[in-house]
Amino acid sequence: MYDCIVVGSGPAGGAAAYHLARRGRRVLVLEKEALPRYKPCGGGVSPQVQAWFDFDFTPAISLKLTQMVCTWQGGEAQVLELPPEQAVWMVRRDVFDNFLIQQAQQQGAQVAAQTPVTGLTWGGDCWQVHTPKGDFTAQYLIGCDGAKGSMAKWLGFQHRQQRIGAAIEVEAAMPNHALRAAHFDFGRVHNGYIWNFPKREGYSIGVGTFSLKRKQNLRAIGAAYAETFGVDFSQVKVYGHPLYCWQRHQRLHTQNALLAGEAACIVDPFTAEGIRPSLLTGMLAAQAIDRALNGVPEALADYSGQIQQAWGADMVWAKRLATLFYQMPHMAYEVAIKRPSALQRMGQILCGQLRYRDAAANGLKLLAAGLRVPTVFR
Repeated sequence: MYDCIVVGSGPAGGAAAYHLARRGRRVLVLEKEALPRYKPCGGGVSPQVQAWFDFDFTPAISLKLTQMVCTWQGGEAQVLELPPEQAVWMVRRDVFDNFLIQQAQQQGAQVAAQTPVTGLTWGGDCWQVHTPKGDFTAQYLIGCDGAKGSMAKWLGFQHRQQRIGAAIEVEAAMPNHALRAAHFDFGRVHNGYIWNFPKREGYSIGVGTFSLKRKQNLRAIGAAYAETFGVDFSQVKVYGHPLYCWQRHQRLHTQNALLAGEAACIVDPFTAEGIRPSLLTGMLAAQAIDRALNGVPEALADYSGQIQQAWGADMVWAKRLATLFYQMPHMAYEVAIKRPSALQRMGQILCGQLRYRDAAANGLKLLAAGLRVPTVFR
């Protein structure tokens, strides 16, 4: 019997497995796909995450970007130079996720790839995890199987609080390119933005929206944007995936089990950042399981509170800023992006050096004044 079974080998699952195995716990990771596996994702990672691990992520980083470029419908570029300590990591998810899993294996974690979970049974003192390759038993579970996974439903989280958006993305091969900036374009997508995040061997171009209330042809929007970088959408595979954004605080623990990563709906509702919160929740889930194994009865309940304190409390401000920004996006862009100081704060947020709550007071004041919104948002 394992101390913990982790379902899913993404950033949350890899982080959880690593930190549990490093503490000497018997850990099994179950992954439905063969490893390494591709995952549609822009691949931007805050350098802040290095502090949560005692190994060097350099082998898993494709590029470190030193510029952020913002435009409104392809117009005049607003350029922010990022100092070395703020350089945003660009990663390919097949490389990054597999690298993290390998670090967990070096600590003693076991990994079963191509092993989809088909169901769960609580046996009174342990979990039976059913797969086509047989049943596995563990005292604790961590569900890290992503936005579309089944673990949340099987564990009784049918009514997760979430804001569902959508994104499409292409990985376009562009050998020998010289782009070293993360590009963001606003105004062509309702309640969202377009991006180009270069990797060493090409571009990751995508379109994301935080609202499904308005029908939009994301593929056509993305194709037109991609042409400006010499990419033909008809010649590359287009991937689509949902965005399960943070909505409000919720319970993430149940009987000997936790949710982490996108299964816990922790995607940033303003930027759609998902890797950093996934790594954070995976690490905190591992710490909680370790405490529970040490006999601390409130350990799992404390995990839900930790996520609220460490991530959710800041996402309250992210949601408020997103509500204001996308209410009148053109005016908000003029106020919040074209101002050098505001753009600099956004860069600090993206690299993890500044929290929304620390920047929000001035940002909300500027947006509220510019948009003349009701004081309830201030």
